[in-house]
Amino acid sequence: MLVLKMLDFLNHIDVVKLTKTAGYIGLTLIIFCETGLFLGFFLPGDSLLFAAGLLAAQNIFNIFILVPILIAAAFLGYTIAYWFGDKIGHWLLSRPDNIWFKRKYLIEAHQFYEKHGGKALLLGRWVPIVRTFLPIVAGMAEMTHRRYTFFNIIGAFLWCGGITLAGFFLGGMISNVDRYILPIILGIIFISLLPPIIHCLRVKFSSKSHKLDIDS
Repeated sequence: MLVLKMLDFLNHIDVVKLTKTAGYIGLTLIIFCETGLFLGFFLPGDSLLFAAGLLAAQNIFNIFILVPILIAAAFLGYTIAYWFGDKIGHWLLSRPDNIWFKRKYLIEAHQFYEKHGGKALLLGRWVPIVRTFLPIVAGMAEMTHRRYTFFNIIGAFLWCGGITLAGFFLGGMISNVDRYILPIILGIIFISLLPPIIHCLRVKFSSKSHKLDIDS
C-alpha cells in the first residue's frame, strides 16, 4: 500500500525537473538519505536515478561523474543504516521481552539473514520503502559485516549504476522517454519482486503437497 501511494505521488510531480533542480549535490543527498536514514523511505530514488540518466544523455549531467557519486552515496547510506541497526540490535538484546518486542524475533531475523541475507539485500534495493529498512534489519540481525559489505557494494553498483545507465542509454535511443518514467519504474519493481514471489509460491505449494502426502 505504501509503495502504491508513493508511486501515485510520483505521478503528480515532474521528476525530470526535480532532478535537474537537485543537481549533483541534491541527488547525492537524496540517495544517501533514502538508503541511510530511517525517515528517507518516502524519497523517490528509482525515478530520480532514471531521470538523472536521461539528463546525462542530454549532456546536462556528466555520466562519468554522476554514476560514481551516486553509487558511493548508496553504499555509504547502507553502511550507516547497518551500523545504526547493529547498535539498536545490541541494545534490544539487553532489554527484557515486552508486548512490542521479543528477543526471539531478532534470533529469527539473524537466522534468515544468515541464509537469505545476500539475496534480500540485492533484491530489496529495487523495491521502494523496503530498501530503506533492509540494512537496519540486517544490522539488528547481526549479519556479518564482511558479508554485508560485499553485498552492499554489489547492490549499490547494480541499483544505482543499473537504473542510471538504463536512463542514459534509453535517453539516447528513444525520444521523449521521460514521459514513460513511471511505467518503466513499475516494470523494474515488478521484475525485482518476481524471484521472492516465485519462491513463496514454491514453498506454499511444496508444503501443501507434503501435507497431502501425509494425509493420504
